[in-house]
Amino acid sequence: MPELPEVETVRRGLEQKLNNFIIKKVEVCRDSTVAFPSNKDEFIKGLLNSLIYKWDRRGKYLIAELKEVQNENTQLSLENSQNNGFLVIHLRMTGYFKFIEKSTHPCKHTRIRFFDKNNNELRYVDVRSFGQMWWINKGLSLNKIIKGLGSLGPEPFSKDFDANYLKKVISKRTKSIKAILLDQTIVAGIGNIYADESLYSAGISPFREARTIKNNELIKLKESIVTVLKKSIGSGGTTFSDFRDLEGENGNFGLQTNVYRRTGKECRKCGNLIERQKITGRSTHWCPKCQK
Repeated sequence: MPELPEVETVRRGLEQKLNNFIIKKVEVCRDSTVAFPSNKDEFIKGLLNSLIYKWDRRGKYLIAELKEVQNENTQLSLENSQNNGFLVIHLRMTGYFKFIEKSTHPCKHTRIRFFDKNNNELRYVDVRSFGQMWWINKGLSLNKIIKGLGSLGPEPFSKDFDANYLKKVISKRTKSIKAILLDQTIVAGIGNIYADESLYSAGISPFREARTIKNNELIKLKESIVTVLKKSIGSGGTTFSDFRDLEGENGNFGLQTNVYRRTGKECRKCGNLIERQKITGRSTHWCPKCQK
C-alpha cells in the first residue's frame, strides 16, 4: 500500500501538473470506487465545473480543494470564487493517477476519468479496486463522513509529533512498537516499509513492548521516522508496491532500504543476516544484532 512518501509524491505531481484543470466531464467506470455520495450521478454532478484549486495530504489521504467555475471567461479572483467542497482520494493497495494529454482509450483497470475542456484526462487506475473517492460538498464535515480521516493521529512532520507525544501515547501499551507505528490513530501515514526502516535506523527491535522504550530511544525513533520519510519523499517513494507517480514511474527508495525485503542479506552495518517474521499479520524485517 502506498504510504506517506508515495502519497506525498503523488500530491506534488498533481499540484505541479494540474494547472487550471477545470473538470468538464467525469466518467465513473467502476461504481464501487465512489464512496460518497452513495449515488454516483450526484458525485459526477457535484464535480462538474470544479477547478481543482489546491492539493493537500493527510496521512495517506489526498484532498483536493475545489472552486466552482460557472464562467471561465470571467476574470474573478479564485480566492473569491465559491467553494465547491472537496475531492478526497485513498489509493489503498494499487491505486494511482495518470495525466494524459489528448485522452486515449482506457485500460481495463481504469476506475474514474476526469476531463477538462481540452480533453486532457486525469485517469485513476486501480488493479485491485480497493481505492476510494469521496466528493464532500461544502458545509459537510470531512472527518465525520470519512471515519478513517477523522481518527488520524498527528503527521510525522508536525510539531505535535515529538518524543513527549510518543512517551504519552505508549507509556502503558504492551503492544509491540512495530504495531504502534502501524496504528494510524497514533501517527498518520506510516506503513510497513517505513516502520521497519525507522526502527532499524533507531536501533530498536520491532518486537519490543512499546512501554519499554526509553526516553532517549524515543527521541532517536522520532528523528529516524522523520529522516527516513524525508529521504523517501526525495526519492519519489518506494519501488516495492504497485505505486506509480503521475508519470507512471516507480519510486527509487526501494534501492536504498536497509532491512525491508532484504531477508537473508547482510546487514549494511554489521554483516549479520536480516531476518523476517510476522507481527500483527505484517511481514517485519530487522537485524537482530543492530536492533535491541
